[in-house]
Amino acid sequence: MLEELKKRVLDQNLALVKHGLVVLTWGNVSARDTDTGYIVIKPSGVSYDTMRAEDMVVVDPDGNVIEGKYRPSSDLPTHLYLYRAYPSLGGVVHTHSTYATAFAQSGRGIPAYGTTHADAFYGSVPCSRELTDEEIEQAYEWNTGRVIVESVVDAEAIPAMLVKNHGVFTWGKTPEKAVEVAVTLEEVAKMALLTEQLNRNTPPIKQRLLDKHYFRKHGKNAYYGQT
Repeated sequence: MLEELKKRVLDQNLALVKHGLVVLTWGNVSARDTDTGYIVIKPSGVSYDTMRAEDMVVVDPDGNVIEGKYRPSSDLPTHLYLYRAYPSLGGVVHTHSTYATAFAQSGRGIPAYGTTHADAFYGSVPCSRELTDEEIEQAYEWNTGRVIVESVVDAEAIPAMLVKNHGVFTWGKTPEKAVEVAVTLEEVAKMALLTEQLNRNTPPIKQRLLDKHYFRKHGKNAYYGQT
């Protein structure tokens, strides 16, 4: 079932390793099949070194396992919450990538300081609020999805969220795009930290330049790349 999508999900999980966004088993990628609504996700705690396409787990929108010999990622409820909140999503990524997670652990969003950031995100990438004790004790992963969604103003303009004291979630219309966003987020987080070390009073990029770079790639009159 969904063999092609399983292969794509495997490839994108391995891409997290290739790009240095995960160590050990600290991350996961999922994808949603547009025809069935089923979600394919990495199995929980399985090594990237030995993981195969047939190890991916297929679940329905409620998280019931449809196919798979392993338990799905423990972060599955967060993925499910995001898919439910944003019907256009085709892929979700979770990582603990070093620089972006450092911002998350500090409880700070990633400011938009330059055009590299503006090419991908229309403004600062926010950090969620802290989960309450009750949210941690009851349905923790589901509530992680809730605090992400309540902090997102525009899921297309800012396709990422830092979860306070936790890590990173990104998303896109495909799992490949969601991984691309995760790679970009880590790079702009690194640039932001270095920028602040060089000049702690650096102001955000001015709005006119932010608009220019974001909309030349994402606006209705975008002209970056090939048609």
